[in-house]
Amino acid sequence: MKRPLIAVAVVALLAASLLVARWLSNDTTERAQVETLLRAQVRGDAGAMLRSVRCPDTACEALVRTNARRLRGRGELKIALYQSRTAHAVSSRTRPTRVVWFTPGRLTTVQCVLVRRRGNVFAGMTVTLLRLSAPIERESSCT
Repeated sequence: MKRPLIAVAVVALLAASLLVARWLSNDTTERAQVETLLRAQVRGDAGAMLRSVRCPDTACEALVRTNARRLRGRGELKIALYQSRTAHAVSSRTRPTRVVWFTPGRLTTVQCVLVRRRGNVFAGMTVTLLRLSAPIERESSCT
């Protein structure tokens, strides 16, 4: 009698662990996409930036090109603060992520990235970057 109960408990624990791992991996996926976008920006590579962000209009594309030109820098990108408003989402959500970053010789830059997560933790989720802001004031929030 104990063996079937233990087997059911083990299967339930494994299923729960799988769901938690899938749920947490979305945060990692989002951060990796944002870092890829910002690294391209620091390189001044507007083409790579436009492949990373799904701009909904020409104004967004123009801003990406302007950011690539204005924020081009040298050295390695360092993220000082990452504040995602889609973190730990279990279902679809579209919200801004505030990123504070710098490179050697440059003061911190603050930008907002509009992130869309679609799906749910059971069926799987996708992460899409929709827009990248121009730099904002250091104490400003992404509203």
